Amino acid sequence: MRAVFLGTPEFAVPSLKALAAKHEIVAVFTQPDRPKGRGNQLAESPVKAAARELGLAVHQPERVRRPESFELLKTLGAEIMIVVGYGQIIPQAIIDLPKHGILNVHASLLPKYRGAAPIQWAIAKGETETGVTIMQIDAGLDTGDMLRKASLAIGPDETAPELSARLAPLGAELLLETIGGGAVREKQNDAEATLAPILKKEDALIDWQRCAAEIYNRFRGFNPWPGAYTAFRGQPLLISAMKPAGEADLAPGRCAVQNKKWIVGCGAQTALELKEVQLAGKKRMSGEAFLNGYKLAAEEMLGATI
Repeated sequence: MRAVFLGTPEFAVPSLKALAAKHEIVAVFTQPDRPKGRGNQLAESPVKAAARELGLAVHQPERVRRPESFELLKTLGAEIMIVVGYGQIIPQAIIDLPKHGILNVHASLLPKYRGAAPIQWAIAKGETETGVTIMQIDAGLDTGDMLRKASLAIGPDETAPELSARLAPLGAELLLETIGGGAVREKQNDAEATLAPILKKEDALIDWQRCAAEIYNRFRGFNPWPGAYTAFRGQPLLISAMKPAGEADLAPGRCAVQNKKWIVGCGAQTALELKEVQLAGKKRMSGEAFLNGYKLAAEEMLGATI
Protein backbone atom coordinates (compact mmCIF):
# COMPACT_ATOMS: atom_id res chain seq x y z
CA MET A 1 0.00 0.00 0.00
CA ARG A 2 1.22 3.50 -0.85
CA ALA A 3 1.74 5.34 2.46
CA VAL A 4 2.91 8.61 4.00
CA PHE A 5 4.36 8.41 7.51
CA LEU A 6 4.21 11.31 9.97
CA GLY A 7 6.17 10.91 13.20
CA THR A 8 8.94 12.36 15.34
CA PRO A 9 10.03 10.52 18.54
CA GLU A 10 11.90 7.29 19.17
CA PHE A 11 8.57 5.64 19.94
CA ALA A 12 7.62 6.04 16.25
CA VAL A 13 10.73 4.38 14.79
CA PRO A 14 9.61 0.71 15.09
CA SER A 15 6.34 1.58 13.35
CA LEU A 16 8.22 3.34 10.54
CA LYS A 17 10.55 0.38 10.03
CA ALA A 18 7.73 -2.16 10.16
CA LEU A 19 5.70 -0.17 7.64
CA ALA A 20 8.70 0.23 5.32
CA ALA A 21 9.26 -3.53 5.31
CA LYS A 22 5.73 -4.28 4.09
CA HIS A 23 4.51 -1.22 2.21
CA GLU A 24 5.68 1.60 -0.07
CA ILE A 25 6.43 4.73 1.94
CA VAL A 26 6.43 7.63 -0.50
CA ALA A 27 7.41 10.28 2.08
CA VAL A 28 8.15 10.80 5.75
CA PHE A 29 7.07 13.97 7.55
CA THR A 30 8.74 14.88 10.84
CA GLN A 31 9.33 17.95 12.99
CA PRO A 32 12.06 20.41 11.96
CA ASP A 33 15.50 19.96 13.51
CA ARG A 34 15.57 21.58 16.96
CA PRO A 35 18.40 22.92 19.19
CA LYS A 36 19.44 20.33 21.75
CA GLY A 37 21.95 19.98 24.57
CA ARG A 38 24.20 22.54 26.19
CA GLY A 39 25.61 23.68 22.87
CA ASN A 40 22.14 24.16 21.36
CA GLN A 41 23.27 22.31 18.25
CA LEU A 42 20.51 21.44 15.79
CA ALA A 43 19.51 17.80 16.22
CA GLU A 44 17.37 15.71 13.88
CA SER A 45 14.45 13.69 15.18
CA PRO A 46 14.79 9.91 15.67
CA VAL A 47 12.30 9.42 12.84
CA LYS A 48 14.36 11.56 10.46
CA ALA A 49 17.50 9.57 11.28
CA ALA A 50 15.67 6.27 10.70
CA ALA A 51 14.10 7.52 7.46
CA ARG A 52 17.48 8.55 6.07
CA GLU A 53 18.87 5.09 6.89
CA LEU A 54 15.95 3.58 4.98
CA GLY A 55 16.54 5.89 2.02
CA LEU A 56 13.15 7.58 2.34
CA ALA A 57 12.28 11.13 1.32
CA VAL A 58 11.97 13.38 4.38
CA HIS A 59 9.95 16.59 4.71
CA GLN A 60 10.05 18.88 7.77
CA PRO A 61 7.42 21.62 7.45
CA GLU A 62 7.14 24.04 10.33
CA ARG A 63 3.36 23.65 10.06
CA VAL A 64 1.81 20.74 8.16
CA ARG A 65 -1.48 22.66 7.85
CA ARG A 66 0.07 25.31 5.58
CA PRO A 67 -1.08 25.30 1.93
CA GLU A 68 2.28 24.18 0.53
CA SER A 69 2.29 21.10 2.79
CA PHE A 70 -1.28 20.26 1.81
CA GLU A 71 -0.42 20.52 -1.88
CA LEU A 72 2.64 18.30 -1.44
CA LEU A 73 0.63 15.64 0.37
CA LYS A 74 -2.03 15.83 -2.31
CA THR A 75 0.48 15.23 -5.11
CA LEU A 76 2.02 12.24 -3.27
CA GLY A 77 -1.21 10.30 -3.78
CA ALA A 78 -0.96 8.17 -0.63
CA GLU A 79 -3.63 5.54 -0.09
CA ILE A 80 -3.11 5.73 3.66
CA MET A 81 -1.27 7.94 6.14
CA ILE A 82 0.19 6.87 9.47
CA VAL A 83 0.72 9.24 12.41
CA VAL A 84 2.88 8.25 15.38
CA GLY A 85 3.73 11.05 17.79
CA TYR A 86 4.08 13.61 15.01
CA GLY A 87 3.59 16.58 17.32
CA GLN A 88 1.22 18.61 15.15
CA ILE A 89 -2.55 18.67 14.77
CA ILE A 90 -3.69 17.21 11.44
CA PRO A 91 -6.40 19.37 9.81
CA GLN A 92 -9.53 17.87 8.30
CA ALA A 93 -8.43 18.76 4.75
CA ILE A 94 -5.44 16.43 5.11
CA ILE A 95 -7.46 13.75 6.92
CA ASP A 96 -9.73 13.60 3.87
CA LEU A 97 -6.87 13.08 1.36
CA PRO A 98 -5.99 9.36 1.58
CA LYS A 99 -8.47 6.73 0.45
CA HIS A 100 -8.10 4.75 3.68
CA GLY A 101 -7.80 7.77 5.96
CA ILE A 102 -5.15 8.26 8.64
CA LEU A 103 -4.24 5.72 11.30
CA ASN A 104 -2.70 6.76 14.60
CA VAL A 105 -0.57 4.58 16.88
CA HIS A 106 -1.47 5.94 20.33
CA ALA A 107 0.36 4.79 23.46
CA SER A 108 -2.60 4.26 25.79
CA LEU A 109 -5.76 2.24 26.10
CA LEU A 110 -8.13 4.85 24.73
CA PRO A 111 -10.23 6.67 25.74
CA LYS A 112 -7.88 6.96 28.73
CA TYR A 113 -4.95 9.36 28.35
CA ARG A 114 -5.82 11.29 25.24
CA GLY A 115 -3.14 13.84 24.45
CA ALA A 116 0.57 14.42 24.02
CA ALA A 117 2.04 12.47 26.94
CA PRO A 118 0.02 9.25 27.52
CA ILE A 119 2.96 7.13 28.68
CA GLN A 120 4.16 9.70 31.19
CA TRP A 121 0.75 10.38 32.69
CA ALA A 122 -0.24 6.72 32.93
CA ILE A 123 2.79 6.14 35.14
CA ALA A 124 2.37 9.42 37.04
CA LYS A 125 -1.24 8.51 37.87
CA GLY A 126 -0.20 5.14 39.28
CA GLU A 127 -1.67 2.92 36.57
CA THR A 128 -0.58 -0.72 36.66
CA GLU A 129 -1.64 -1.39 33.06
CA THR A 130 -1.52 0.53 29.80
CA GLY A 131 -1.13 -0.36 26.15
CA VAL A 132 -1.44 0.77 22.54
CA THR A 133 -4.52 1.68 20.53
CA ILE A 134 -4.69 1.93 16.74
CA MET A 135 -7.15 4.71 16.04
CA GLN A 136 -8.73 6.18 12.91
CA ILE A 137 -7.89 9.86 13.16
CA ASP A 138 -10.69 12.43 13.13
CA ALA A 139 -10.61 16.17 13.80
CA GLY A 140 -10.74 15.79 17.60
CA LEU A 141 -7.98 15.20 20.14
CA ASP A 142 -7.50 11.41 19.98
CA THR A 143 -11.27 10.94 19.71
CA GLY A 144 -11.44 8.77 16.57
CA ASP A 145 -12.78 5.23 16.31
CA MET A 146 -10.58 2.49 17.79
CA LEU A 147 -9.52 -0.36 15.51
CA ARG A 148 -7.19 -2.51 17.62
CA LYS A 149 -5.85 -2.58 21.19
CA ALA A 150 -3.23 -4.46 23.15
CA SER A 151 -2.24 -4.05 26.80
CA LEU A 152 0.93 -4.31 28.89
CA ALA A 153 1.52 -4.33 32.63
CA ILE A 154 3.49 -1.39 34.02
CA GLY A 155 6.35 -2.42 36.32
CA PRO A 156 6.32 -0.94 39.85
CA ASP A 157 9.64 0.85 39.24
CA GLU A 158 9.35 1.33 35.46
CA THR A 159 10.13 4.77 34.05
CA ALA A 160 8.60 6.45 31.00
CA PRO A 161 11.54 5.66 28.66
CA GLU A 162 11.54 2.01 29.76
CA LEU A 163 7.82 1.63 29.21
CA SER A 164 8.00 3.46 25.87
CA ALA A 165 10.67 1.03 24.66
CA ARG A 166 8.29 -1.88 25.35
CA LEU A 167 5.20 -0.23 23.90
CA ALA A 168 6.84 0.89 20.64
CA PRO A 169 7.29 -2.57 19.04
CA LEU A 170 3.81 -3.55 20.22
CA GLY A 171 2.44 -0.53 18.38
CA ALA A 172 4.34 -1.48 15.22
CA GLU A 173 2.90 -4.99 15.33
CA LEU A 174 -0.65 -3.74 15.83
CA LEU A 175 -0.24 -1.24 13.00
CA LEU A 176 0.62 -3.92 10.45
CA GLU A 177 -2.21 -6.13 11.67
CA THR A 178 -4.65 -3.25 11.28
CA ILE A 179 -3.52 -2.36 7.78
CA GLY A 180 -3.82 -6.05 6.89
CA GLY A 181 -7.57 -5.86 7.50
CA GLY A 182 -10.16 -7.42 9.75
CA ALA A 183 -10.26 -4.61 12.29
CA VAL A 184 -13.61 -3.84 13.90
CA ARG A 185 -14.38 -0.18 14.49
CA GLU A 186 -15.33 0.77 18.04
CA LYS A 187 -16.41 4.23 19.08
CA GLN A 188 -14.81 5.71 22.16
CA ASN A 189 -16.86 6.35 25.27
CA ASP A 190 -16.20 10.03 25.92
CA ALA A 191 -17.51 9.68 29.47
CA GLU A 192 -14.50 7.48 30.29
CA ALA A 193 -11.94 9.80 28.71
CA THR A 194 -8.97 11.19 30.62
CA LEU A 195 -6.35 13.64 29.39
CA ALA A 196 -2.57 13.42 29.12
CA PRO A 197 -1.54 17.02 28.43
CA ILE A 198 1.90 18.07 27.28
CA LEU A 199 4.36 18.15 30.18
CA LYS A 200 5.52 21.45 31.65
CA LYS A 201 8.54 22.33 33.75
CA GLU A 202 6.23 23.08 36.67
CA ASP A 203 5.09 19.44 36.73
CA ALA A 204 8.53 18.54 38.11
CA LEU A 205 8.10 20.52 41.34
CA ILE A 206 7.53 18.09 44.20
CA ASP A 207 4.55 18.69 46.48
CA TRP A 208 5.57 17.00 49.70
CA GLN A 209 1.92 16.98 50.83
CA ARG A 210 1.36 14.15 48.35
CA CYS A 211 1.92 10.63 49.66
CA ALA A 212 5.24 8.94 48.87
CA ALA A 213 3.71 6.58 46.29
CA GLU A 214 2.21 9.47 44.32
CA ILE A 215 5.47 11.45 44.36
CA TYR A 216 7.39 8.35 43.26
CA ASN A 217 4.92 7.64 40.44
CA ARG A 218 5.28 11.20 39.16
CA PHE A 219 9.07 10.89 39.41
CA ARG A 220 8.98 7.73 37.25
CA GLY A 221 6.57 9.23 34.75
CA PHE A 222 8.42 12.51 34.39
CA ASN A 223 11.80 10.86 33.82
CA PRO A 224 13.90 12.18 32.11
CA TRP A 225 11.91 15.40 31.54
CA PRO A 226 10.76 17.49 33.28
CA GLY A 227 12.27 15.39 36.08
CA ALA A 228 11.75 16.11 39.77
CA TYR A 229 13.00 18.96 41.90
CA THR A 230 12.47 20.68 45.21
CA ALA A 231 14.26 23.39 47.17
CA PHE A 232 17.12 22.95 49.65
CA ARG A 233 17.86 26.10 51.65
CA GLY A 234 16.22 28.18 48.95
CA GLN A 235 18.18 26.63 46.07
CA PRO A 236 16.83 24.21 43.40
CA LEU A 237 17.65 20.61 44.21
CA LEU A 238 17.23 18.10 41.37
CA ILE A 239 16.41 14.55 42.42
CA SER A 240 17.61 11.88 40.01
CA ALA A 241 16.96 8.77 42.13
CA MET A 242 14.50 8.08 44.95
CA LYS A 243 12.43 5.28 46.39
CA PRO A 244 9.54 4.91 48.85
CA ALA A 245 10.70 4.41 52.43
CA GLY A 246 7.54 3.20 54.13
CA GLU A 247 5.80 4.97 56.99
CA ALA A 248 7.41 7.77 58.97
CA ASP A 249 6.38 10.20 61.67
CA LEU A 250 7.73 13.19 59.73
CA ALA A 251 5.91 16.30 58.57
CA PRO A 252 5.76 16.69 54.76
CA GLY A 253 9.15 18.00 53.58
CA ARG A 254 10.86 17.35 56.92
CA CYS A 255 14.28 15.67 56.61
CA ALA A 256 15.80 12.94 58.73
CA VAL A 257 18.87 10.70 58.56
CA GLN A 258 18.33 6.99 59.14
CA ASN A 259 21.27 4.59 58.79
CA LYS A 260 23.08 7.20 56.64
CA LYS A 261 20.02 7.44 54.36
CA TRP A 262 18.32 10.74 53.56
CA ILE A 263 14.65 10.35 54.44
CA VAL A 264 12.00 12.98 53.68
CA GLY A 265 8.49 13.05 55.08
CA CYS A 266 5.52 13.00 52.70
CA GLY A 267 1.75 13.15 53.06
CA ALA A 268 -0.27 10.47 54.87
CA GLN A 269 2.71 9.77 57.18
CA THR A 270 4.75 8.20 54.40
CA ALA A 271 8.37 8.89 53.42
CA LEU A 272 10.85 8.79 50.55
CA GLU A 273 14.56 8.10 50.47
CA LEU A 274 16.56 10.52 48.29
CA LYS A 275 19.18 8.31 46.70
CA GLU A 276 20.78 10.71 44.20
CA VAL A 277 20.54 14.49 44.04
CA GLN A 278 22.12 17.52 42.40
CA LEU A 279 22.16 21.03 43.81
CA ALA A 280 21.92 23.74 41.17
CA GLY A 281 25.37 24.41 39.70
CA LYS A 282 26.93 21.42 41.46
CA LYS A 283 27.71 17.85 40.47
CA ARG A 284 25.33 14.95 40.95
CA MET A 285 25.97 12.85 44.05
CA SER A 286 24.46 10.14 46.19
CA GLY A 287 22.18 11.10 49.04
CA GLU A 288 24.76 9.85 51.55
CA ALA A 289 27.55 11.91 49.98
CA PHE A 290 25.32 14.99 49.95
CA LEU A 291 24.58 14.59 53.65
CA ASN A 292 28.29 14.33 54.37
CA GLY A 293 28.91 17.63 52.61
CA TYR A 294 25.81 19.51 53.74
CA LYS A 295 25.05 18.69 57.34
CA LEU A 296 21.33 18.80 57.92
CA ALA A 297 20.17 21.35 60.44
CA ALA A 298 17.71 20.43 63.15
CA GLU A 299 14.22 20.22 61.63
CA GLU A 300 15.63 20.81 58.11
CA MET A 301 12.83 21.22 55.57
CA LEU A 302 12.67 20.82 51.81
CA GLY A 303 10.38 22.75 49.58
CA ALA A 304 10.89 26.35 50.70
CA THR A 305 10.39 29.03 48.05
CA ILE A 306 13.05 28.91 45.32
